[in-house]
Amino acid sequence: MSTRLVVNRRGSTVWDVRTPVGRFAVKLGYPSQTHAWTAWAPAREAAILRQLIPEEARFGEWEEGTWSAQPWREGESLYNLWEPCRYAREPAPPNLDEALSCAAALARLHQDGWAHGNVQPNHFIIGPTGTFLIDLALAHGGEVAEIYDFRYRGCLVHDEAPEISRSILESGTAVPTKEADVYGPGASLFISATGRRHVPYPDDASRKAQRQAIVDKPHRPVNVPGAQGGLIEQMMSRNPADRPSSAEVCQELRTAR
Repeated sequence: MSTRLVVNRRGSTVWDVRTPVGRFAVKLGYPSQTHAWTAWAPAREAAILRQLIPEEARFGEWEEGTWSAQPWREGESLYNLWEPCRYAREPAPPNLDEALSCAAALARLHQDGWAHGNVQPNHFIIGPTGTFLIDLALAHGGEVAEIYDFRYRGCLVHDEAPEISRSILESGTAVPTKEADVYGPGASLFISATGRRHVPYPDDASRKAQRQAIVDKPHRPVNVPGAQGGLIEQMMSRNPADRPSSAEVCQELRTAR
């Protein structure tokens, strides 16, 4: 057996674990300095995965929180794959097939009745066996045991929809929606292709200041070349009702191929 630390962030660590029976992503959750809920996130995600995929996700408790183990998803993140787009001497249209595979992964989740709640480019893993949307700990749409559940307090602000940012600022919590999930991939495609956040704010801005900028400012002009530019513009509409559904995004990308 071999183990490799993949992520070490506030409230969790993620390990790549190879065993004689398979390769797994093993997550350990513990209270961060600012949030207690991070301790329960691995178990919450595993409980959701058991409802969505045929492979069994395992989870349990340890002295500082919960742990989970799920099948390892081989591949590269959307952000890493599109690095050449960000540093090209002349703008080139990003790969439509890769964008479609990401949209399709989100559409499947929506079809199953769930909103992801934390769509970002590093959560789309594009590999030889398909594209996966990972990190479902903040998803909403089905039953989760009360012992492992917690209120939704937003996601990575760089990809957050304006209505989510507004709700967090006003009440401290929000409700993930499929419409906000569509804004997230729009912002993810944009930052992956350009290297720029959907709304400008200083690198050292607090999360409150970041969210206030998202609420107050329009998104940056979408300068992504090719058919995706206009679609990203629609996906990042400030009015949730004006955004296409995830299924409609897939259809637009199929038509553009």
